[in-house]
Amino acid sequence: MKREILISGSPRETRVAILEDDRLVELLVDRPDSRRSVGDIYVGKVEAVLPGIQAAFVDIGAEKSAFLHASDLIEAEEDEDPEDREPDDADEENGNGNGGGSGNGGGQPVAKRRGPPGSPRERSRRRPAPNIADELKRGQTKLVQVIKEAIGTKGPRVTAQVSLAGRFLVYMPFASKVGVSRKIEARDQRAKLREMVTKLVPADSGGWIIRTVADDLTEASCKREIEHLLGLWKKIKRKQASGRAPALLQRETSLTRGIVRDLLSDNVDLLLVDSKLLYNEVEQYLKQIDPELLPRVKLYTAETPLFDEYDVEAEIRNLFKQRVDLPTGGYLIIQPTEALISIDVNTGRYTGKRDPESTILRTNIEAAREVARQLRLRDIGGIIVVDFIDMETRSNRDKVLQELRTHLSRDRARTRAFAVSELGLIEMTRQRVRPSLWQSMTTECPTCTGTGRVFRPEVVVRRMERSLKRAGADHKERQLSVRLHPEVALYLVEQEPNFLRQLEKQTGLELEVRDDPMMRLDEFRMMARPAGRDVTEQYAVA
Repeated sequence: MKREILISGSPRETRVAILEDDRLVELLVDRPDSRRSVGDIYVGKVEAVLPGIQAAFVDIGAEKSAFLHASDLIEAEEDEDPEDREPDDADEENGNGNGGGSGNGGGQPVAKRRGPPGSPRERSRRRPAPNIADELKRGQTKLVQVIKEAIGTKGPRVTAQVSLAGRFLVYMPFASKVGVSRKIEARDQRAKLREMVTKLVPADSGGWIIRTVADDLTEASCKREIEHLLGLWKKIKRKQASGRAPALLQRETSLTRGIVRDLLSDNVDLLLVDSKLLYNEVEQYLKQIDPELLPRVKLYTAETPLFDEYDVEAEIRNLFKQRVDLPTGGYLIIQPTEALISIDVNTGRYTGKRDPESTILRTNIEAAREVARQLRLRDIGGIIVVDFIDMETRSNRDKVLQELRTHLSRDRARTRAFAVSELGLIEMTRQRVRPSLWQSMTTECPTCTGTGRVFRPEVVVRRMERSLKRAGADHKERQLSVRLHPEVALYLVEQEPNFLRQLEKQTGLELEVRDDPMMRLDEFRMMARPAGRDVTEQYAVA
């Protein structure tokens, strides 16, 4: 598969686009006002210990207190998948572990444990978590690391099992084992790498994970990285000893460096950067960690913007639409809700050429591929329910499920897709460590206040009618001017031309209507004449 990474930088924003076979599959955005915090290490102060949900809230100096569950105080069992402990994979799916929230304000959150038995997260927690009240006390300082950014009303989630990521290794000071990424499948190679690292790391130094890109790791590179990570840990401990809580001890590397560290390998054909400053940063970083990859990094200097040259901007514009068209004419409808993400599959204008079952199967297969891509592209996490078109045969349902799982396997985030339910739904979870692009790049519409819908013109007119009748019954106003959106005013002229004359007789008011393009579609204003006082709030009804 052809893989390319595009990095477009400006003083106020850095965007990273990951392409597979010339199609955009991931978009990462970093801005100074919304800096990524996953991986940051703090010394925090325990604000509250809640035995009822086996959790504590820790002040790390952020706007909202961080959530620390008792299970994140202990080292995981041996059968935990090592890959799950890598930086981008260290955080559980939303709802597939213990929910968190802010300790500020209203009631306390209820801990959730929805992880299916046998999942990696559940297997790692067969060892009972300690009693949170025995481990932490209010006012105590604690070294913690952010594993999930603040999302919505919830504060960040943290763990006491700190990990430091390098190019080839992940160092866990409070663990005790040497693990190998499961993506390195060759048994001989796994044994060789484990033996090398075990020999080179100091005794009782902690736990180590050999990352996927370390498949051909040399002793010299391994030793250099071990020394770097151990030195970084000593620096963090010195800061902790000399500082006061809450305080930031170690900030995770920049987005650009993180992409180079975690993704740039022999599997990537090209890394293209349009900023000389970022290009120099990538070049200097690669010289330190993997000089052999330098030929794959190029500086883009053409006049056409980088993302336009690769047709990425058009894809980004479509990211926030509910509808996603499929190649043969079917389409998806993606709708986020508070509890889950629903995805509906429709055949649309695709009618096929043979029997209905083959038409449905082809649409569902296409949809499975696109669902996996859209989840990565929009960075959607949590619980996801996909309503595929009903299929009669179990073999066809299994084909769709297998296609979905195959394409989900390319995702860096952990995913789990379960068998097709009795209702023809596929339920799945995807790890969520930060707000989706929809959450981070959009804000609530001031007109519809998040519903995505506004009242029809005829409904606005009826609301206005009831409000004017209330004003007439009050007998305090004699003349009123009503301001409406032009579309609502046009509805009145065309559909209810006698509206004003009849309402004047009923209310005893002198009325006039003015169209105002500055008004929202479902808004109206009542102004007393001749003074021009706004009396809308006084008389408006639902």
